[in-house]
Amino acid sequence: MSMLERARAWAARHPLAVDGLGLTLLLALAVAWGEPRPPRAGWLVPAAMVLPLAVRRRWPVPVFALVAIAAFVQWLTLEISIADLSLLIAIYTVAAHERRRWLVVAAVAVLELGCLLAAARWSGAGALSPAFLTLSACTVAATVLGVYVRTRREQLAALHERAAQLERERDQEAALAAAAERARIARELHDVVAHSLSVMVALADGARLTRASDPAQADAAVANVAATGREALGEMRRLLGVLRRDGDAPLAPQPGLAQLEALLEDSRAAGLPTRLTVTGEPRPLGPGAELALYRVVQEALTNTRKHARDASRAEVTLRWEDDAVTVVVSDDGASALQPEGGHGLAGMRERLALFDGTVEAGPRPQGGWCVCAGLPR
Repeated sequence: MSMLERARAWAARHPLAVDGLGLTLLLALAVAWGEPRPPRAGWLVPAAMVLPLAVRRRWPVPVFALVAIAAFVQWLTLEISIADLSLLIAIYTVAAHERRRWLVVAAVAVLELGCLLAAARWSGAGALSPAFLTLSACTVAATVLGVYVRTRREQLAALHERAAQLERERDQEAALAAAAERARIARELHDVVAHSLSVMVALADGARLTRASDPAQADAAVANVAATGREALGEMRRLLGVLRRDGDAPLAPQPGLAQLEALLEDSRAAGLPTRLTVTGEPRPLGPGAELALYRVVQEALTNTRKHARDASRAEVTLRWEDDAVTVVVSDDGASALQPEGGHGLAGMRERLALFDGTVEAGPRPQGGWCVCAGLPR
């Protein structure tokens, strides 16, 4: 930073000190170079013109009025003085700090009248017009400079306010995004935990019932419980890992329609025979859409195991059509779950709504429960 820039920064931080130094210098020059008449007024009138400027930033219009009155007294009794520069400083302050335009215009009119009186008294013969034009030019320059400073200050204040507003909006958007992410992770955890725990409970019950009659089958069921638990823990670590900022959490691909068969194997291992039927020509979908359909199947099978009484089988049908892809999960059990009940159905609808999809769930006429989810292409 150069010396000039440091001086400007210091002046911006200490405006009162700058005013004090400038006014002291101006008053000293006015007293030293003036030729007062009568002599005792040599410092009184210049002081009356200069000293009010110390509070010009706080009361610009009253200070201008005091300075103008002192200048009129000087016009009546004294010669022209360097203290007359106080008028230019005062009119600049009015233009820079006063927002009421009529007051600025009134101050300029008063100063122009003073310029006319000064030119009429102190200019020589034939020099009235040049003197008046010169004084008027100084007045206009000081006023224009003050208006420019005020306008620039207001623009900077508006920019700062706009920046603060944008920062607040950014923080609000970040908070909303964080809330949406927390909701998404909560849905993922619900799907993973509910599905895995239902499978583990079913396997554990099967192992308990067959422990005496078929120890080998009981051991296989216990092994499946352990494998399902490890898989659930891995899924939870992956989901919670996205919240870590260090980025060292191992991430795995999100499941999709290619993993439906493995999902159905878990359902079969839990004691619910499940069949997958695919019709139509498969077409590539986005990973988000495939994840949504996968979670719908997962949640529907979990609800079947948890709520469907005496269910002997479940069927998953994946239909590829020209303008849509549809997944239907049905069972033959007697369910106590209402179409609008539970968080699972609400989570399904939220997932599919992101892709303009729909979810319908309810009892079948021939018995059992059916969940139908569709995504437009």
